[in-house]
Amino acid sequence: MAGHRANDGDSATEAGSPTTTGEHSSLKLEQFLPYQLNVVASLVSQALSRVYAQRYHIGVPEWRVLVTLGQYGIMTGKAIGAHTHMHKTKVSRAVALLEKRKLLVRRANRADMRESFLSLTATGRTMYEELTPHALDFARKLTEILDPGDREAFNRAIRQLTNRSAQLVAEVAQQSDRKGQM
Repeated sequence: MAGHRANDGDSATEAGSPTTTGEHSSLKLEQFLPYQLNVVASLVSQALSRVYAQRYHIGVPEWRVLVTLGQYGIMTGKAIGAHTHMHKTKVSRAVALLEKRKLLVRRANRADMRESFLSLTATGRTMYEELTPHALDFARKLTEILDPGDREAFNRAIRQLTNRSAQLVAEVAQQSDRKGQM
C-alpha cells in the first residue's frame, strides 16, 4: 500500500506506536493505548453495572458514590468527585437520586454552608454490604485468567499508568495556565 509500511511484527507497532513512512505517521486506534484502556474500562463498567443495576436499580455514578461513602463513611460531594474522577454534575445527580431513595443523608457543613457532609443511611449501608461481595466476586472473575505473577505485574503497571496519567494531567493544566497568563 502506498504510504503505509506493512506490519512485519515490529514490537513498537504492536504496542501501539505509530508506524512511520518518511514524515508520515499512522495511528491505529485499536493499537493506541488510551483507546485500549477506554475499551477495557467501558466493557468492565458495562458488565459490572449489570450486577448492581439489576439487583439495586442504580447506575454507575450512584454505585461509585455509594461505594465511596461505604468505604470512607462521611465525605463532601467535592471530595467524592475528586476520589472517583467524576464531574461535579454527575456527583450531584447521583447524590440527589440516592438521597431521594433514602440511601444517603446530607448534613450541612456549618463551617461552609455551600457544601454538605454526605453519609449512607442504614438502608444505604445495608445495600453497600450486600453488593460488596458481588463486586469483589466480579473482580475475582475478571482477573482469574491472569497468572499470579502476571496479576502482580498488572497491578504494578496500573499503578504506574495511573500515576503517570495524573502527572500528565497536571502538566497539561500548567501549560494551559501559562498560556492563559500570556
